Amino acid sequence: MVGGRLLSIETGNVAKQASGSVMARYGDTVVLVAAVSAQNERQGVDFLPLTIQYQEKFYAAGKIPGGFFKREGRPTEFETLSSRLIDRPLRPLFPDNYFFETQVIATVLSADQQNYPDTLALIGASASLAISDVPFKGPVGGVRVGRINGEFVINPTYSQMVESELNLIVAGTREAVTMVEAGARELPEEVMADAIAFGHKEIVRIVEIQEELQRLVSPVKRIFETPVPTEAEKQMEGDVRAVATEMIRAVNTTPEKHLRQKALDNVFHEMVKRFDDETGSKKEFITHVCSEIEKEDLRRLILKEKKRVDGRSLNEVRPITCQIGFLPRTHGSALFTRGETQSIVVTTLGTSSDEQRIDALEGESTRRFMLHYNFPPYSVGEAKMLRGPGRREVGHGALAERALAPVIPGDEKFPYTLRIVSEITESNGSSSMATVCGSTLSLMDAGVPISAPVSGIAMGLIKEGEEIIILSDILGVEDHLGDMDFKVAGTGKGVTALQMDIKISGVNREIMSKALAQAKEGRLFILKKMLESIPAPRESISVLAPRIITIKIHPDKIREVIGPGGKMIRSIVEQTGAKIDIEDDGTVKIASADSAACDNAIKIIRDLTQEAQVGKIYLGTVRKIMDFGAFVEIFPGTDGLVHISQLAEQRVNRVEDVVKEGDKVMVKVLEIDRQGKIRLSRKDAMGETEKKK
Repeated sequence: MVGGRLLSIETGNVAKQASGSVMARYGDTVVLVAAVSAQNERQGVDFLPLTIQYQEKFYAAGKIPGGFFKREGRPTEFETLSSRLIDRPLRPLFPDNYFFETQVIATVLSADQQNYPDTLALIGASASLAISDVPFKGPVGGVRVGRINGEFVINPTYSQMVESELNLIVAGTREAVTMVEAGARELPEEVMADAIAFGHKEIVRIVEIQEELQRLVSPVKRIFETPVPTEAEKQMEGDVRAVATEMIRAVNTTPEKHLRQKALDNVFHEMVKRFDDETGSKKEFITHVCSEIEKEDLRRLILKEKKRVDGRSLNEVRPITCQIGFLPRTHGSALFTRGETQSIVVTTLGTSSDEQRIDALEGESTRRFMLHYNFPPYSVGEAKMLRGPGRREVGHGALAERALAPVIPGDEKFPYTLRIVSEITESNGSSSMATVCGSTLSLMDAGVPISAPVSGIAMGLIKEGEEIIILSDILGVEDHLGDMDFKVAGTGKGVTALQMDIKISGVNREIMSKALAQAKEGRLFILKKMLESIPAPRESISVLAPRIITIKIHPDKIREVIGPGGKMIRSIVEQTGAKIDIEDDGTVKIASADSAACDNAIKIIRDLTQEAQVGKIYLGTVRKIMDFGAFVEIFPGTDGLVHISQLAEQRVNRVEDVVKEGDKVMVKVLEIDRQGKIRLSRKDAMGETEKKK
């Protein structure tokens, strides 16, 4: 039992030709996970070619996909994020130099729309690898942790999550936590650390379940040994180290990223030129040795000399500059620069018709706050094919969006759809956290009344034996050669988002708490710098943004505004140029950058939907003459009868003697009967008008 529900993992019935496969079930949510690793090593690669694919089938929830083709299409954002979620804790647990093509596919076959399938897929992926022949150093467990009424909850359901102030996913081995992904409503660092520890206790039980399954299956693991260097390679490595170590050490402290990389490339080229043979067969080995020297020296510099590549102290944040209103025609914009990382962030305000509509297994929903992250190749000085956003871009955007979501005002306070776009123009360490900071500034420039500004920072870790160094505001090279990437975002009050990836076996509670405390110090420093440029959101939105005015009408009057086939509402839009959205409860949102257009649209809608009031005098138009009286339209779509006896004080023989069709007349509402018929009086209206004179 996990979180009060049965977790089951079975194998041997489905997908038996895979290297390892399991059916994982939690409640009525079922995920099939199959893992396959090629038998032949992939040539010409020096990395683990691991592919994780999480996919949801609409039939799992008894639904048919929308669209023309009526089948599942490209991965949704949730599927992409879930694939990353599974990949991150698994990848570090493969042996070094394991270059066999490996694929793990997790398919959601049944969804009860209460239990999240992503953490179940993570458990299934670990179990499928554990019972395969792959030399996987798992197993790994994963849980979601919520916090409801001050109490932690393991694997809260969809309905419980609505009330939760925390959405934390923790993954880890029996010994330690290896991955964290969280969104929170400004929770203190100590609470976050407690939640991670709480989740890890349950992870240990999940790991034990997988270990029991592994014992029952008794898989024969393939023999894989790290290649042992030959005597010739050992000799060459010694020769290269003797020459290259001091050369690399001399350029390793070059502060500027591209100058440093160019100098290193020159050293690498010089070593290849000096030690490679005529066939060029040793180039890859020599380059690898030089890369190892670079890594060892950088780690030595931090651990022994307490110095960093750019000369900063261990907890020092790079110089920060902020420019507000960076672009002239946007609703809100900012340029945020931190060292060699830079982002242009733009906020656009729209109406409810701009909301994103999502059709997912748990049901249909809309999304009024979106954050999109773009990482063009020029940001790192590269020339590559410009394609659509990949998994990394989707993941970074989701992290920044999660960080800002708790401070976005509700629809009742700020009835706008918000889209933020972050264009990374330079990158050397934590462009996702630069996006968080730039997004806050952009929102404030747009006049969005956020509840609190949010800042973010990326932390690093260097661990050798018992010696531990935590770094604030890490560079790209420190991320690449370090042991941890730990991103923390939040307000002055507490944490709103957290993401941690580990390259070593894991981190304990002590390291986690220390990293969170140092991150808080850095976050608050960055936040102070941000607020120097704009201390609070602007008092009003940009003149270029649509003004949204909300009015209420009786739900029965909605059809009057829409008209047959939408004829009336289209007419209003054409007349005024305003954008109009009507909700089922009678809420009408009128949007236009032109205030006069809004006023005009409101007047038309008010005229269409107003209701006659007994005793009130109206200036109406005679629409039809009858023998017994005249029908007068008191406002568009509403008319009443003035009986011939109510036309004047004196006796009237013919209606035409007093009024004609098209005449403007003052009338008073005498009565509205149960059928809604209105009885009017011209005589009483004239009498009251005379009295006022």
